Amino acid sequence: MQFLLTNGYFIMFIMMIVEGPIVTMAAAFLASMGYFSLPAVLAVSVIGDLVGDLLWYFLGRKFGLQFVRGPGKYLGMNESMISTMHSFFLTHGGKAIFTVKSTTGLCLITFVAAGIARMNLKKFIFYSLLGGVLWSSTLVAIGYFFGYLYEEVALYISWAGWIVAGSALIIFVAMNAHKKNQAKNFLKKSNHL
Repeated sequence: MQFLLTNGYFIMFIMMIVEGPIVTMAAAFLASMGYFSLPAVLAVSVIGDLVGDLLWYFLGRKFGLQFVRGPGKYLGMNESMISTMHSFFLTHGGKAIFTVKSTTGLCLITFVAAGIARMNLKKFIFYSLLGGVLWSSTLVAIGYFFGYLYEEVALYISWAGWIVAGSALIIFVAMNAHKKNQAKNFLKKSNHL
């Protein structure tokens, strides 16, 4: 969060391309505290997310199965998976792009497969943007909510601290008064003996 605060929207954009969900929630959390503009965080999240999707799409389009056999195998891709997705893209490409936007494990594979299948770029961008707006809005809402909740909890924790300190003081005074009272009673009993 400190890194985001120091470097602002540009670095937020770069980080959202690489790790969008976490950075989006952190930025929205900070927006709830007034450090960033909430609409700007949402816009940067959607655009960063789309740029990341396009990078994977163009890797698949340019390198095809060569990418799958190389770096793709370390991402869980294999030729049979891409072959299955390729035929799926011919009829349901838009739905697939929209649906995987809210998953974490399938996005990369799906976007690379869309590139390999040479899905229409305008269609890819449309569904990626549509899913991205929905997904980013959800992440921003979660981050903002927890930021707001944090501020509320911090206020109650502050009050709780005063209540605990006040209670401790009252207990301390009551214990001393009780001990003094016991000492007086003991002295009275001792004098009567």
